[in-house]
Amino acid sequence: SNGSTSMASVCAGTLALMDAGVPVKTPVAGISVGLVTDFGDDHQLKRYELLTDIIGSEDHFGDMDFKLCGTDAGITGFQLDLKLPGVSHNIMAEAIQRAKEARTKILGIMGGALEKPRAELSKYAPRIETIKINPEKIGALIGPGGKTIKGIVAETGAEINIEDDGSVHIYATSGESMARAKEIIGGMTREIEIGQTYQGRVVSTKEFGAFVEVFPGRDGLVHISELADFRVNRTEDVAKVGDIIWVKCIGIDDKGRVKLSRKAALKERAEKETGQAA
Repeated sequence: SNGSTSMASVCAGTLALMDAGVPVKTPVAGISVGLVTDFGDDHQLKRYELLTDIIGSEDHFGDMDFKLCGTDAGITGFQLDLKLPGVSHNIMAEAIQRAKEARTKILGIMGGALEKPRAELSKYAPRIETIKINPEKIGALIGPGGKTIKGIVAETGAEINIEDDGSVHIYATSGESMARAKEIIGGMTREIEIGQTYQGRVVSTKEFGAFVEVFPGRDGLVHISELADFRVNRTEDVAKVGDIIWVKCIGIDDKGRVKLSRKAALKERAEKETGQAA
């Protein structure tokens, strides 16, 4: 082999990760340093030579294969194969300095090819993300006999592991798979927050207002007085079952019942549109 394949794999691996958009903090390069020695009849070292980036024959006939990886700032890992009973500190210090000089040069060449990780993760790169949910929502996410979580896996193609503390680990082979899995899990486990605006579906209507499902299994009441900025005589005049409407959470009582307002949501959206137009 012409050079250390393991050290070449360190350099190539770093570039591959950066090219894939993996946010590598600092590039890492590696180099191997060899050693050949000449001992006298008295077994004392007469002379030696250090070899930078040894080839296969130098590794085979030489006395040392010292592999060292690192960044511009320092060493990240090393391995020493030695055929001698020992080696002096001076020789090792010189070998480390040789490796430092060669590594710095290699990092410069790598930087010329790719200075920093690409901004977007490659579509071919696997994704691993962790999101937190309320531990009380774990049962709903898993479903009876694991039916719900198995359904999410089947639909998205992602693998999902859930911890007791509410940590949900998602493993996906594509961005689309990851996004869909997060969307479904988020929709099932998100909490309605006061002051936030949502798009929901009207699930039932009453004389006093309409119930709107904001997230799967999570709804709230839009009182008839909050349906519009004018007097509404019948709920169905503004909102019918199945309608998709904008609502704003204006309160949650001590029993967890959610109060929604279509009137406030429409006003807020109108103000935003006016501001953008201006």
